[in-house]
Amino acid sequence: MRMHLRSFLITLTALLVLSTPGYPAVKLMHIVSVYLDDQQKGIRQPEGVACGSDARFVVADTGNGRLVRYTFQNGTLRAGPDIKVPQLAYPVRVQIDARGNILALDERHRRIVRLSPEGAFQGYLEAAGLPASLTMIPRSFKIDENGNIYVLDISSAGVVVLNAEGKFQKIISFPDHYGFMSDLAVDFKGAVLLIDSLESVVYAAPADAKKFSPLTQSMKETVFFPTSITTDKKGIIYVVDQNGGDIVIIGQDGSFQGRLLAMGWKEGLLRYPSQCCISKDGEFFVADRSNNRVQIYKIAD
Repeated sequence: MRMHLRSFLITLTALLVLSTPGYPAVKLMHIVSVYLDDQQKGIRQPEGVACGSDARFVVADTGNGRLVRYTFQNGTLRAGPDIKVPQLAYPVRVQIDARGNILALDERHRRIVRLSPEGAFQGYLEAAGLPASLTMIPRSFKIDENGNIYVLDISSAGVVVLNAEGKFQKIISFPDHYGFMSDLAVDFKGAVLLIDSLESVVYAAPADAKKFSPLTQSMKETVFFPTSITTDKKGIIYVVDQNGGDIVIIGQDGSFQGRLLAMGWKEGLLRYPSQCCISKDGEFFVADRSNNRVQIYKIAD
């Protein structure tokens, strides 16, 4: 009975139900936390996590300078072998394309590495046809359902869009005034979203736009240092507030919908979280950096 009560209290602490009129209630229910690889070695200060189109997910185990593969299906977690290549010394962002290939950003060298599904080095992401005036220095990147690659480029102050083969398509310019852009997302309509960590603003650019414009007002009073952004199939926006230790929910119209979870070290709570992703089955994964784990939640409404 005591263990049942403890589990209930942890789950209750980790849930915040949002019931703003016009939007469905959203909650995150903690399922499991990931600490170890298949050799029982612990992950350390993970900065990134990517969800595949199947049951696979990959963790950027930043503190150990490697990637670790896992599968999570029907409530069962299985750890796979890690990926450690000399071209990827400090992985901070990771993505999986529709063919299972893995792309990861090495923050130390500011290059995006291409890996096979098995983890073999396949080269670097090279942008073909890039205008001579552009020199990409990626801060983050995302891959959409069609394989297009969106690179948050701090050098050109914009998002560089490449097709699946890496050919330059266009650049979407940052707004006129901004702080520091940390991450981006692509929603179900093809709109690109940006999160500004310093100003706590979400910017948006519809599929045909050439420049970003504010989607939200500044959230500085309630959102302390947002670092990652993603969306679900309904267009609800999830923002990781690193310094707040929680998840901020934003509607498609930019309205602030509330916060999920809280700062802490117990199961279901977060300490300086980083990247997040959502699986096809509606599980929410977050790299819980200072707790040295990745946590998996079920999105329910």
